Amino acid sequence: MKKYLLEITVFVCWAVIMIFELIGARILWPYLGTSIFVWTSLIGIILWSLSFWYYLGWKIADKKANLEFLSKIIFLWAIFILLTIIIKNILLIFITTTIDDIKIWSIIASLLLFLPTSLLLWMVSPYVAKLKIENLSNSWTTIWNLYAISTAWSIIWTFLSGFFLIPFFWTNTLLIILSITLLLLSIFVYNKKYLISRFVFLFIILIIYLGSKELKEINKQKGFIDTDTAYSRVWIYDSIQKDTKLKTRNLLINNEHSSAMFLDNSELVYEYTKYYNLAKHFFPDFKNTLMLWWAWYSFPKSFLLNYPNSKIDVVEIDPKMTELAKNYFKLTDNKNLQIYHEDWRVYLNKTNKKYDVIFWDAFSSHYSIPYQLTTKEAIQKKYDILNKDWVVILNIISAIEWEAWQFLQAEYKTYKSIFPQVYIFPVRKENDWKEVQNIILVALKSDKTPDFFSSDSTLNSYLDHLWEKEIISDLPILTDDYAPVDYYINKTI
Repeated sequence: MKKYLLEITVFVCWAVIMIFELIGARILWPYLGTSIFVWTSLIGIILWSLSFWYYLGWKIADKKANLEFLSKIIFLWAIFILLTIIIKNILLIFITTTIDDIKIWSIIASLLLFLPTSLLLWMVSPYVAKLKIENLSNSWTTIWNLYAISTAWSIIWTFLSGFFLIPFFWTNTLLIILSITLLLLSIFVYNKKYLISRFVFLFIILIIYLGSKELKEINKQKGFIDTDTAYSRVWIYDSIQKDTKLKTRNLLINNEHSSAMFLDNSELVYEYTKYYNLAKHFFPDFKNTLMLWWAWYSFPKSFLLNYPNSKIDVVEIDPKMTELAKNYFKLTDNKNLQIYHEDWRVYLNKTNKKYDVIFWDAFSSHYSIPYQLTTKEAIQKKYDILNKDWVVILNIISAIEWEAWQFLQAEYKTYKSIFPQVYIFPVRKENDWKEVQNIILVALKSDKTPDFFSSDSTLNSYLDHLWEKEIISDLPILTDDYAPVDYYINKTI
């Protein structure tokens, strides 16, 4: 095995590199979201460290090319990954509570969390190449062979990480596995010195791992659930609502309040979710409905109680969210509820079903919105699967005036390019219109102007929030080819 020591080192190190890069995104998402700014910052820092160490790594290797020093590099790399586990939550909370601009958040977080480790991880390849070179005549062949091997393994480990490891392991667990792997690799590369200190470090890793598991178990017993899914970091906890003094169960996805339910009654907690009942006003005879992006199922549960003769299909990309809803949010099987676990745009593209009403809440994040759901092409799909003269009702987070309403302007204009009638209802009617809030957009497939009065006092109170001023926008329509959604919503933060 020692004969292939350097090849094994490259194999293991590139596995760690690719897994660590993908985990980096999972570390940032709970606090910074999944916007283009986060990905840009993360990839930019990784590439900067790559270029820096491809240059400096050769210079260091020229002066000190031996297995002992390579072992020290790998061991130091293991330490830095462990430090990432220890400081990441504290650091990210501090950054997001002291800095307002998400672009600055992303850059600083990526620099502090990933630059030191990335600098070390990219140093291994040029250092191993230097050790592998036997003479000048075979130097370039040796270098390109090693780089070809490392690139090939990086492709393999990218797929293994994204498809299998990260979706099914806790983030901290994977980071600990990476740290232990590098520790053992450093001993394998050079084991004539420093064995005691490295086994002490292994002992520290195991203590941190067991401590984190014990802490999670304690939190679970106290009613706080902290778990990863294939798509998100999820927190579930109970609290007392300030206004009503009622006990609620709350769900946070990637550090954003996504849903809640009262533990003692079936009323909807969030005011904006009640506006979906406007469907009953515009078209009271609906039978088949579609709900897109509703992981916590609060409105579908309410729908099934209030409309027992109607059906609702829910498209939820994450099966784990459905499992959590059943375990913690009282979701039960119902003959009128059909759940599809797939991407929302994919479902729209391929479904042959027709609906009377489409409920839509894909825009609940302050930090990132799946732009492919905002475009004219996606809206056309919704229009096509609606029965004649029926309705789309969606929630948008935006201001009404000021620059923070650019996304609302663009999305409104895009809906107007497809639907004959589009209306908006600010949930907080008496409001500073520059303040970001929930806004309900109603798009009607019918040409007939609806009545905005209802004999139902509750529905009438929602209708009374109709925005009657003209919405003028010089922004372009959102399309699959051009949708600067992250830029627009960055103004609402």
